[in-house]
Amino acid sequence: MNAEFCPGYTGHARRGAIAHSFRYHVDYVLIDPDSNGPWPRLFSRKGHNLAVLRDRDYGGVRGQGEGAKWARRKLAEAGAPDPHAICLLTQPRIFGAVFNPVNFWLSFDAQNQLRAVIAEVNNTFGDRHSYLCATPNFDPITATTVLHSRKVFHVSPFQDIAGDYQFRFHITDDTIRIRIAHENGGEGVVATLVTTRRPLRSRDLIGIALRRPLTPIRTIALIHWQALRLKLKGAVYRPHPAPPNEEIS
Repeated sequence: MNAEFCPGYTGHARRGAIAHSFRYHVDYVLIDPDSNGPWPRLFSRKGHNLAVLRDRDYGGVRGQGEGAKWARRKLAEAGAPDPHAICLLTQPRIFGAVFNPVNFWLSFDAQNQLRAVIAEVNNTFGDRHSYLCATPNFDPITATTVLHSRKVFHVSPFQDIAGDYQFRFHITDDTIRIRIAHENGGEGVVATLVTTRRPLRSRDLIGIALRRPLTPIRTIALIHWQALRLKLKGAVYRPHPAPPNEEIS
């Protein structure tokens, strides 16, 4: 697998005193960042093209990333077994622009079993923090595995930096299903990502450009639109705090 096209949808459902939900279509790609291709004609790993995926956009400080090198280093520091393969699930640059609320580094063993995931979260304030999702012994992650992490990063100004995340990953040859639930004393949000998988083709990238030519701007605009809806429903706005000093937790 060099590159796959993963169209699907993402949804959010807020629970508690102020209920709110939405769902949007999204277009992800799943790539082997260590591969040299071949790539579809309209996709590049650097330079300029209709769709581009650059290492500097991932792994580490935004705009100064190290790509898969960073992911491998963080997995090693956490005591994870050396991955047989690492894949990146993301939305590439389209016409040079990019914004990803979350990217996923997927670490597989030699039997193609998922052993760890790094969820790389970006907010609209220019900050980034990553969560390492794995069992204490880095056992295989199945559809029934629930992974926990303390919330430490400001994402939505209408949610406290408190409570816990519950991550679930179901990765098959045909589909990807990811569920992230934020629990905080009866309040919280459930976020889902569901996609199919197939080899990436240039015509898929043309389809993205025609359907959603301003994908990053669309994403940010939709985030602000949903924030306005929440504000009108009476949700309390929390000021933007400084991000954690640690890159990953």
